[in-house]
Amino acid sequence: MKFGGTSMAGSERIRRVANIVRRQQAAGHEVAVVVSAMAGETDRLVTFCREANPLYDPAEYDVVVASGEQVTAGLLAMTLQALGCQARSWLGWQLPIHTDDAHAKARIEEMDSGALLASMAAGEIAVIPGFQGLSGDGRITTLGRGGSDTSAVAVAAAIGAERCDIYTDVDGVYTTDPRIVAKARKLKFVTYEEMLELASVGSKVLQTRSVSLAMKEGVRVQVLSSFIDDDATPADEIPGTMIVSDEELEGLDMERQLITGIAADKNEAKIILTRVPDRPGAVATIFGPLAAASINVDMIIQNVGRDKGETDVTFTVPSADLLRAQTLLEAQKAAIGFNRIITDAKVAKVSVVGVGMKSHAGVAATMFRSLADRGINIQAISTSEIKISVLIDEDETELAVRVLHSAYELDAVD
Repeated sequence: MKFGGTSMAGSERIRRVANIVRRQQAAGHEVAVVVSAMAGETDRLVTFCREANPLYDPAEYDVVVASGEQVTAGLLAMTLQALGCQARSWLGWQLPIHTDDAHAKARIEEMDSGALLASMAAGEIAVIPGFQGLSGDGRITTLGRGGSDTSAVAVAAAIGAERCDIYTDVDGVYTTDPRIVAKARKLKFVTYEEMLELASVGSKVLQTRSVSLAMKEGVRVQVLSSFIDDDATPADEIPGTMIVSDEELEGLDMERQLITGIAADKNEAKIILTRVPDRPGAVATIFGPLAAASINVDMIIQNVGRDKGETDVTFTVPSADLLRAQTLLEAQKAAIGFNRIITDAKVAKVSVVGVGMKSHAGVAATMFRSLADRGINIQAISTSEIKISVLIDEDETELAVRVLHSAYELDAVD
């Protein structure tokens, strides 16, 4: 069971979570719980880091931001004990959860589960702070924002759990954000592949790496709401959204729709390098340093070459990495040979996702025509087998989502 930051925001909500957990144990389940920091706490800690040093040491950043989950893990264990349950917290370094040494965005390598399983078999509820692990040189690491979902799936895989229930402030996965489109519909089932694409392009329900890990390990994930009445039915009977394999979904003999959902992400920044030498290896000198710094690059456009053997290269990075990327590229200016850097943090990525794209033509044409009809300019495009993403002006994000939700007939029928 995993509970997000809004579910853990304060003593009253932690008591509600404790009662949900207690009911699962009372139903005969052995339970492990992964918790996030209280809502807003990680942002507060990140702000402290940036105020201390805008180009902070990622290892010390991890020391600071990992503390939020440690607090909620201890508080939930105490609250469960007050309800008469046996419970204890297991910090990331106590299990331990082994990660690589990419601080602030570490990847889980393996997890020792022997002591945890023995504790659970003895009737103890395990409470584990999400988001944190231990590097090979014994330092605390964090898994990147939203990493508690990944922690939960990793724990579920390590202990062979029958299911990983992720409790959030929403009661499932919708065709898009219901706060943007009131007629968004809740989906009963979503495939790993679709959820992976939705998570990667801005859907806030699950973190990308958690879905990738669930798909790799075959962990069935259920998305539920923790904001339910105390006398609500057990999680097994709550109609949330189940994330399953494509094969399992086909076995359910459901009517498959063309598009599953629309996602938007404003945490994007655009970088343009002008007059880059148009020669073999030039692009490698741009993206090599960014890769070495663990900065993910998404959309990439290389413009048509100029007469002087030069070209402009446009690409996007996460907004949080913009300053770091700009600093790295400026340091490599002589090696790359570009003229200047132009940046724009006021952009957003809007995507349509659905496995139905594999067998239907015209999805891209519908997207481009619908946006053009509303005067929304497309700055960049990227695609996969089941996804089309466009980069647009941030101010037009909500309009684009509503236009596309209607264009693909995803609105719920009254």
